[in-house]
Amino acid sequence: MKRKLLASLLCLTMGVTTMAGATCVFAEEATTEEATEEKTAEEAAAETAEEAAAAIDMEGVDVENTKIGISIYQFADNFMTLYRTELVRYLTEELGFKEENIIVQDGKNDQAEQTNQINNFVTDEVDVMILNLVQASSAPQVTDVCNEAGIPVVYINRQPDEAESNRWAEEGIKATYVGADARQSGTFQGEEILETENKGDINGDGKVSYVMIQGDPENIDAQYRTEYSIKALEDAGMEVEELLIQRGDWDQAKGQQIAQDALTQFGEDVEVIFCNNDAMALGALQAIQASGRKVNEDIYLVGVDALTDAVQNIVDGNYTGTVFNDYFSQAQDAAAQAVKFLKGEEVEPVNMVDYVKVTADNAEEILEKIK
Repeated sequence: MKRKLLASLLCLTMGVTTMAGATCVFAEEATTEEATEEKTAEEAAAETAEEAAAAIDMEGVDVENTKIGISIYQFADNFMTLYRTELVRYLTEELGFKEENIIVQDGKNDQAEQTNQINNFVTDEVDVMILNLVQASSAPQVTDVCNEAGIPVVYINRQPDEAESNRWAEEGIKATYVGADARQSGTFQGEEILETENKGDINGDGKVSYVMIQGDPENIDAQYRTEYSIKALEDAGMEVEELLIQRGDWDQAKGQQIAQDALTQFGEDVEVIFCNNDAMALGALQAIQASGRKVNEDIYLVGVDALTDAVQNIVDGNYTGTVFNDYFSQAQDAAAQAVKFLKGEEVEPVNMVDYVKVTADNAEEILEKIK
């Protein structure tokens, strides 16, 4: 229970901001001494979680009978497992919806499978859907299905393109997106390299030679993280050299294989390995260690998501940095937007939550709150 309460506390104590239409709460952390004197950490976390839920007006929402359909692109994804766990927890424990009325489906990384699930949600007459699409490009078709059935939809994590979200606003369609701007996460990755003592130029040849391990190149997050991590270096005046860019499909084993092959082919020329997520970066770390190289000494490694193992490796000095993809705030804001739809209120088409840079400076603090 303590872990769940600390999870709720995290999204509030990190100063998260969102765009118009999102639930936004700010809180200051008490010092350890103050917390000890006034109340236990668990009591403080419990009160903060209650305050977060209280920020959502549930008046007029039939929590006893409301049916919510949730489809996640793939249960095997580490990050989305954390996300959906927090989403269901928040909907049930904090907002009071009945667990038996929350239908959570595994899209199995198959758009046809997920489309069937969405059609079943329509047949089951759910009151609102929360969807993490297998393919963001399917949003127009999915939105039309939901709109024709009179069911609002909250898209999460994988953002439909701007033309689609503009259509929602122009046509009064009850659809919205909750996520984080992947351009920010890519920029933070680049900044983490720039913050090292040699700005990524380990061998001093005047350029940063890197390997880029992508998620799915068709995914907008992968595209932005790839582009903006390098753009941050270039904007700071660094010359860059791309040794290899390869698709790893967000998978740890594939990340390990790609990094292993790159290190075999390019050897000590590899100064930085950028990964679009931490799963692939953890795989790359295995390859780096097997090759006899040392992160932060003769190679740098950055990822995104702030998985527990990744943050622990930052604390241990085996990982340069990651970017916290704040699934607590995103999950809670997705729930908040769903509630607004249920109440018939106006909802902004896009609602963004900030990423948080994670380096050796704050890794222990972040780890304490997510583990």
